[in-house]
This record gives sequence, C-alpha cells and structure tokens, in this order.
Amino acid sequence: MLIKRPEPIPGSEITPREVYEDRRRFLRQAAVGGLALAGLGLTGRVTASPAYPSVPASPFSTDEKPNSLHDITHYNNFYELGTGKRDPARFAGHLKPRPWSVAIEGESEKPAVYDIEDFIRPQALEERIYRLRCVEGWSMVIPWVGFPLADVLRQARPTSRAKYVEFTTLHDPKMLPGQRVRVLDWPYVEGLRLDEAMHPLTILAVGLYGDVLPNQNGAPLRLVVPWKYGFKSIKSIVKIRFVEEQPVSSWMAAAPREYGFYSNVNPNVDHPRWSQATERRIGEFLKRDTLMFNGYGEQVAQLYEGMDLRKHF
Repeated sequence: MLIKRPEPIPGSEITPREVYEDRRRFLRQAAVGGLALAGLGLTGRVTASPAYPSVPASPFSTDEKPNSLHDITHYNNFYELGTGKRDPARFAGHLKPRPWSVAIEGESEKPAVYDIEDFIRPQALEERIYRLRCVEGWSMVIPWVGFPLADVLRQARPTSRAKYVEFTTLHDPKMLPGQRVRVLDWPYVEGLRLDEAMHPLTILAVGLYGDVLPNQNGAPLRLVVPWKYGFKSIKSIVKIRFVEEQPVSSWMAAAPREYGFYSNVNPNVDHPRWSQATERRIGEFLKRDTLMFNGYGEQVAQLYEGMDLRKHF
C-alpha cells in the first residue's frame, strides 16, 4: 500500500520541531487515554492541552454564539455509535482514531493513501463557526477546526470524467458498534457534486473548540457542508472517491422518498413526516424560522440556478 507524502513545503511554513513533537505527543496521549475519557463523552480530547490553541479565525464564520461544548458532544446523530442522541457519547470509547489512513481513489490523476498525520497540515487549519441544521428540526452553532476540502481535491487532480465526489465511513463493527444493527446498509456513503465539494465553504473538520475532534463528532476526520442538512456531513472518513455518476448515498438507498441527493436546507420542502419550516436551536426553548440554505444562500445559491429545488431535494 502506497503511503503518499505531501508536496514539499517552503521552510517558512514548516511547523517548528518542538511544536510538532508536542503535537505528536498529544495525539499519542489522546489515543492511549481514549477509554478513560469515554465516560465523559469527550474521547480523544485532553482538556489540559488543546491541540489547536492558536488556529486563526475564518472570515466565513457566522457571528452567532456557538453552542456549549457539552451540547455539541452530548447530542449527536452518529448511527454507527447508536441511534439515540446520547448514544454516540456513551459508546465513543470504542472508536480508535489512531492509526488512521484516508484513500483518494477513482477518477484522479494522483490517487494515493495518506496517513492521517500527513493528511492534516497544521498550517492550513482555521476555525470556522458554522450553523448545523438537522433534518429532524434541531440546530446548533459549532466552532469547527478544519481546512477546505478543495485543497485535497486539487492535489488529487480529478480527471475530466470526475463529476461527483463520494465519501465512505469506516466499516468496523468492533469500533463502531452501531454497525452491528442493520439500520442502514453499512458502510455509510455520502456524495457531493464536484462543484459543491470544491466550494470554499465545504471543509474537512479535524477538531472543534480548538481541540481534536471527539469521537462522537466524527473523529478523526469528517465533512462539514454548512448549507446542507447534517446527515450530508459524513463522519470518520476513510475513503474519498471521484466518480462520473451520481453516488447513491446511504439515506437515499434507505428512504429515497425522504432523503434526496442534494439535501439542501429548504424550509419550503417538508420532510414527509414533519415540517422543515422551523427549527429549535439546542439550548433554546422557542423555535425559529428555518433559513434557506441554512442562511448561506448568498454564497451558494448560484450553484443551483435553474434547478427545481422541490424535485432535486
């Protein structure tokens, strides 16, 4: 198996040795200490030593107040760790996010398999405070730490036949005990159109609140697409594949009448079993109106010009 190293980096951008070694030491401690921290629902996170203490803020961030760390890490959809909102935090200790590799495959001129430590470049990280809207009618504001997915896709050099990007989650029922139940056809698969994947709002997240990504939030690597419903932001990614045909995502396969490929936040298109016109921000009592494209219409509406967004839901 080829383990690809990144392109040469200018000396001015190389992380100082002492910082690099501290980061490596932190990640080893996080992996070893994972089970001990599982009871707190913060597996993989060492509060005394944040992994990303000086990540710059992104201009793409919302100015809304983020939800608390407890809310973000204890109210989750991650069916691989259980179907209940509290299950991911309860069972997070089963997932071991190190060692980890990510394969880039398909219609690519430079397919490769990356070790996660080479895949994450600290100098490229930034904090992005994004709204997250879930199809069940709840929402959060989360301070992600990540980098543009486009950086990875450009380096992989998709061919002219690449029209979509398909993502696949780890399939390992020992580490992801929810996969022992056939709620979905595992492994979890999601997809984006290539221009959606290349959009500057689309990121790969490796942390939140300045620290490593907790297991229940999709460690060590997850997608974040802020104008789409939360289930499009696939977690614990092991494979990214360029494809010519539109992928069939896991929820499309399970319930095609309820979950379309695009899954853009659209208050005018109801889920067959509930309205999408309003949402409840976790931690708040009153509901608020749902915003088209989750409030990111100014940035992304042009991607869907001429499309019937009721048909392409």
